[in-house]
Amino acid sequence: MNNEFRRALFPGSFDPFTRGHADIVERGLKLFDHITIAVGHNEQKRGWIPIEERVRALREFYKDEPRVQVESYDTLTVDFARRIDVHFILRGIRSINDYEYELQIADINHDLSGIETVVLFAQPGLANVSSSIIRELAHYGRDIREWLPEGLTYQI
Repeated sequence: MNNEFRRALFPGSFDPFTRGHADIVERGLKLFDHITIAVGHNEQKRGWIPIEERVRALREFYKDEPRVQVESYDTLTVDFARRIDVHFILRGIRSINDYEYELQIADINHDLSGIETVVLFAQPGLANVSSSIIRELAHYGRDIREWLPEGLTYQI
């Protein structure tokens, strides 16, 4: 990769940032010089942690890592990627079952924008619980801290 193309966008979900997500960022930093974690706005999928709180928590979590930036966005992922001048979208998956879907999304993103997608697996022990499962556990009053990266806290 040329130096000018070593920036990636890691689009977030509307649920908590998990140990698996943190592992994807760590693995991504071995490939890219800079990663922007993007927390999306979507009226239909607001999530249970306010966007502003999620961005604040992630910025605090990565405050000592100058290669990671955290932003929020309210456009198509590829439009945001072009706006911040990244040439790769970084996606994390939990299992091989997610892979085919991610490849389809990668093809769509490439057709729309020419932006390539890099798909990484999180380590198995870190990827086994998804953000949506954490949301459900929290809904039923379960302690979710074991699934969050150490040091990441949300004020909810």
